[in-house]
Amino acid sequence: MKQNYILSAFAVSLLSYTVMAQNPLLEAFDTPFQTPPFDKIKTEHYLPAFEQAIEEARNEIDLIIANEEAPNFENTIEALEFAGRRLNMIQNIFFNLNNAATSDEMQQVALKVSPLITEFGNDISLNERLFAKVKTVYVDRDNFFLDKEQRRLLEKTYKSFTRSGADLTGKDKENYRAITKELSNLSLQFNQNLLAATNAFVLHLTDVADIEGLPSFVLDMGEAEAKNRGLDGWVFTLQAPSMQPFMKYSKKRGLREKMWKAYNSRCFADDSMSNKEIIKRITDLRLQKARLLGYDTHADYVLEERMAKNIPTVNGFLEQLLDKSISYAREEVAEIQEYARKKGFDQELMPWDFGYYSDKLKDEKYTLNDELLKPYFKLENLEKGIFILANKLYGLSFKENSEIPVYHPDVKVYEVYDETGKFLAVLYMDYFPRESKLGGAWMTVFREQGIYGGKEFRPFVSVVTNFTKPTPGKPSLLTFEEVTTLLHEFGHALHGMLSEGRYPSVTGTNVAWDFVELPSQIMENWATEKEFLALWANHYQTGEVIPDELIEKIKSAKNFLSAYANVRQLSFGMDDMAWHTIRQPVTEPVELFERHATEKTQLLPVIDNTCFSTSFGHIFAGGYSAGYYSYKWAEVLEADAFSLFKEKGGFDREVADSFRKNVLSQGDKDDAMTLFVNFRGHEPRVDALLEKLGLK
Repeated sequence: MKQNYILSAFAVSLLSYTVMAQNPLLEAFDTPFQTPPFDKIKTEHYLPAFEQAIEEARNEIDLIIANEEAPNFENTIEALEFAGRRLNMIQNIFFNLNNAATSDEMQQVALKVSPLITEFGNDISLNERLFAKVKTVYVDRDNFFLDKEQRRLLEKTYKSFTRSGADLTGKDKENYRAITKELSNLSLQFNQNLLAATNAFVLHLTDVADIEGLPSFVLDMGEAEAKNRGLDGWVFTLQAPSMQPFMKYSKKRGLREKMWKAYNSRCFADDSMSNKEIIKRITDLRLQKARLLGYDTHADYVLEERMAKNIPTVNGFLEQLLDKSISYAREEVAEIQEYARKKGFDQELMPWDFGYYSDKLKDEKYTLNDELLKPYFKLENLEKGIFILANKLYGLSFKENSEIPVYHPDVKVYEVYDETGKFLAVLYMDYFPRESKLGGAWMTVFREQGIYGGKEFRPFVSVVTNFTKPTPGKPSLLTFEEVTTLLHEFGHALHGMLSEGRYPSVTGTNVAWDFVELPSQIMENWATEKEFLALWANHYQTGEVIPDELIEKIKSAKNFLSAYANVRQLSFGMDDMAWHTIRQPVTEPVELFERHATEKTQLLPVIDNTCFSTSFGHIFAGGYSAGYYSYKWAEVLEADAFSLFKEKGGFDREVADSFRKNVLSQGDKDDAMTLFVNFRGHEPRVDALLEKLGLK
């Protein structure tokens, strides 16, 4: 029986208060620095919190629309910037945890709230009265005496409306709503399938013959994983800390092949975890959206707001780098093939052989391998070293605070201060893999920096990785690649922590996506600097500082297979551009589309029933669609930028202060090229990257 209830205003108010009092997401955070109360938040809190926060945000938007005063910067643009602050915080908390500490229940919540958020966003961008106010301020912008940051916010706000369908009418608006809502769900489904497929594969070994070639640190890790699962023997998974060393060291070619195929066919099989049709649908919908907004392709739409600006520039950039490196890459592959033959391998080199034999050749050429380096790369020491580096360059200090709530026991939290003692940020560090966490590494924020109501809110920054876990009796010892990964993500963190500005949407890492990787990639350079390694790289057992000869070997080996790695990255960028420059929906199988897009970059045999697009989360579930080229683009920027640090000795405070002033603190207050030139004195040179890679 259906009943109708009419609640008095008092009853509604009382009900709202009751819900708020019982939901930590809807209360004022009574924690240090008002950090998220992760210890109190439960999965069932999210949906009602989202619903109420969306309603609050709608009311704030309605007040802007109903304001009878003439539209100006303060009552329209600035008011819009800070509308929905509670909603933004809840979104940051939920979706960050959905990537780093998810559950089946959270994934179900994500599927429910994503359409609500998309609908709310559309209600803002497609509101004719609201857009009319924004447009009025934009047209009259020269009459408001705005400073640079205010003008930038105004321009970005106006563009965000026009690029989100504000000029659409009638049926086109409804189509836009439907497209964006479906895209939101498809991206979530892509990631959920990828996590499930990654977790589904387990290589369980019990025969001693099957572990031939695996060094002790790999066996220790495999044994610990087996024990965690209640199994005997050794367990290896598709998580990077498990898979990568297995592929390097295992003498069992059949097992390497099995693992390689499992990794490179994730979400490709025709089962419940397949992403094949999801990819086709995503790219079709992105094309439809671009056409609605007046662009020929999704890439045209995206690149308008990037440093590169257009498709010919990106494709020309990728082709130029490919032309300058492909012959070197082929020589490198031929060298590995010849080396394998000398070692008695008389077959064609396959993808699952390449890592194995290239590591053996590297060891012979440079007497350098992970097993030799890992004892010097203790995670806690690296963290300390990075903090010292940040202090030397930018005067930062880090104070661990165990009173700040965390979302998982592995997470560590630090308060960050500048050399004057000013509080800058809260920094969360989440290092180890788990089944509830996506693979890879990333930086994100729980709260962005900005000034609201006359009070500055400093950012809450999070660095998430998937590093080798400690085992009983042995700490977390990293590979050199993992060392550079942490430096990379910490560069993003610096970009967020050193942000200075009033408006969150133009501060921190909210910059052009082909510029955002500059602060991260420039930090990787210190991984091969003797002065940096000497700060922290001590043998975890003896305390011995890493020997100079090992550092020289690292430097000598840093460009080993650099052309091969360059071409591999270019293949990802070309695949991305191919998917996002389509002018008609893709009808051919995804693996064939991928092969056509990347055939010029192919260095090893193509393997049937594999496809990397189906697990290419960066472009189908992240923010890198028509933007993966930005990693190579930013390599050019950082190679040129770091050369200035090198000219001054690496730790030069004057250069660091200039980088902080002109790049790290600026956010998106100015055009990215202008910011780069302000620091470097000239536009970036491609030759700087080629020189760095030893390809010139």
